[in-house]
Amino acid sequence: PFPGIDIDVVDETGKDVPWGEGGLLVIKKPWPSMIRTIYGDPERFKSAYFPAELGGKLHLAGDGAIRDKETGNFTIMGRIDDVLNVSGHRLGTMEIESALVANSLVAEAAVVGKPDDIKGETIVAYVVLKGERPLGDEAKKIVAELRSWVGKEIGPIAKPSEIRFGDNLPKTRSGKIMRRLLRSLAKGEEITSDISTLENPAILEQLKEVVS
Repeated sequence: PFPGIDIDVVDETGKDVPWGEGGLLVIKKPWPSMIRTIYGDPERFKSAYFPAELGGKLHLAGDGAIRDKETGNFTIMGRIDDVLNVSGHRLGTMEIESALVANSLVAEAAVVGKPDDIKGETIVAYVVLKGERPLGDEAKKIVAELRSWVGKEIGPIAKPSEIRFGDNLPKTRSGKIMRRLLRSLAKGEEITSDISTLENPAILEQLKEVVS
């Protein structure tokens, strides 16, 4: 952090978490460039940036982060919406996606969370391979290989519970992955929202298929 800026990583109640554990990135003391209000809606400003569940005095940056055990440096794990809580462990979707793409078989990957009664969330990965989309036993073999790969790269807790293969990922015409659609698919929900900006609507049917 810059000199004079007091930042830290806390849990959902505002308590500091040990170095090496993920949590919410907060700013503990005001600094000159900090936003002061939302014009015409001060209550929204308070609830969004100084949430009561954190004690009302910590500025919530909106990112998940982890502090290195040895150096004290901070690593941003991604936006809070993109940070999964799996059995009490905070995992950044970007971190898991990077691990998947590091495998020589994978061209592209996107990860979302799926609500789970036991774990809180499970990890669902959508993967595009460099070769053809696998089916049947070949798909099962690659799923096992990729789960093992992620386990070695990050840790067993980060292994995706589901891996679904597609010829590509649902994107807008500008190339942005439409993660809200992936979340709906992971939950088994019907897509009822507007998909007029989706470049490749047919891919949604492919990505409904779970390798089992």
